[in-house]
Amino acid sequence: MAEKDIAEKLLEDYNDVFADIANVLLFDGEESINPDSLEKAQERSAYTADKGFREQEHDIAKYWKNRNVTISFFGIGSQSNVDSDSALRVMGYDGAAYRAQLYTEKDEKGNYVRNKNPRFPVITMILYFGSGNWTAPKNLKDCLNIPKGLEPYVSDYSINVFEIRKLSREQVDKFKSDFWVVADYFYQVEHNKDYVPSTKKMKHVEEVMRLLSALTNDNRYEVAFYEANQEGNGDSMDPIVDKIEKRGMIIGTVNTLFDMNVPLNEIESRIMSKYHLDRETADKYVKECTKV
Repeated sequence: MAEKDIAEKLLEDYNDVFADIANVLLFDGEESINPDSLEKAQERSAYTADKGFREQEHDIAKYWKNRNVTISFFGIGSQSNVDSDSALRVMGYDGAAYRAQLYTEKDEKGNYVRNKNPRFPVITMILYFGSGNWTAPKNLKDCLNIPKGLEPYVSDYSINVFEIRKLSREQVDKFKSDFWVVADYFYQVEHNKDYVPSTKKMKHVEEVMRLLSALTNDNRYEVAFYEANQEGNGDSMDPIVDKIEKRGMIIGTVNTLFDMNVPLNEIESRIMSKYHLDRETADKYVKECTKV
């Protein structure tokens, strides 16, 4: 799980990608946020639990410096599974970010004191990549068992969930960063039940492949990227998917021949001839499939 969380952060943490996601999901594609206006914000905050202090962490946190006057904070949390407690978690993250605005200055003795700077809004976006609909509550009250009569006195808190698979084609095509490749992949899988790769060049190719591998639980994207990259053509989805398809055919051929009791050296020779492989590569496929 830790490896998956890291993979999800790598791409979205780039300022160009972060700004692009926020511009499309919050500003309907208008380029309101310039990547150069973003600064990394504190992602960790402490809270008191029954056994002392604990930390809670945003996936990604950025400050947006708008004209050097207004500062806004955005946080992105990626989810591939529905979390029924998301509203509680987000309220905790956002509350800590608001409280942190109170004490950011020091007096002459070095003690933190309440500052008089204008307070700025905190917005958290949850990017949901799951195959099913988001079924968890999107507001605090729906998470709570509120006794009769107290409901009017319980404050509510809403969260922002964006279901990436449910975006329209028009929304997907508003992305200008490498996140378009990710959104396009999930759009096609959701609506077409198939994926036709694009020849669009990517800037953060390895991060895109690691994210797709993490979200689909399929490491073929990473493997194919490294193979295509060694050949100097791993900068778009088209050659990478070609590698995945070719790899699948080779493995299928090896398994078929192995089931037919064809000798291993003969299997190696056949796939070298059929798929134009060198001996070292063919040997790797045979060993991978036959566990030799």
